[in-house]
Amino acid sequence: MNIETKFLGQVTIEEKEIIQFPNGLPGFEDTKEFVILPLEKDSPFAILQSIKQQEIGFVIALPFVFKKEYAFNLTEEDKEELQIKTSEDLLTYSIVTLKEPFNSSTLNLQAPLLINHKQKVAKQLVLQDGSTFPLRFPIEGGNV
Repeated sequence: MNIETKFLGQVTIEEKEIIQFPNGLPGFEDTKEFVILPLEKDSPFAILQSIKQQEIGFVIALPFVFKKEYAFNLTEEDKEELQIKTSEDLLTYSIVTLKEPFNSSTLNLQAPLLINHKQKVAKQLVLQDGSTFPLRFPIEGGNV
């Protein structure tokens, strides 16, 4: 199937690549179907794109590349909701806020995207008050 994207123009995806966000994303609760589009081989960056709304697309990144000690706990409810059986089921991304120049862009470490890549179900987890991770973590200095 072909979709129009915010950053990459028209791309072809397979239905099996579609990831369901049952609750949508904060601010985009009605948008529930996305696909992850890699930018380059071995790049920590990708695009999270709505399959139905071209204008809803986010640059995302693997946060551990930029902050090795990034960690948080999942509740049993989160694990159930995401149908996680083992830690290998889970991919974690952060939404990137793009800035000029690019190396001044930031990662949102307060609200990771959790994706069960086997079951194709996901959610954005908003870390609670105990989190010491910032909303705007600079990517500069990351090991890209």
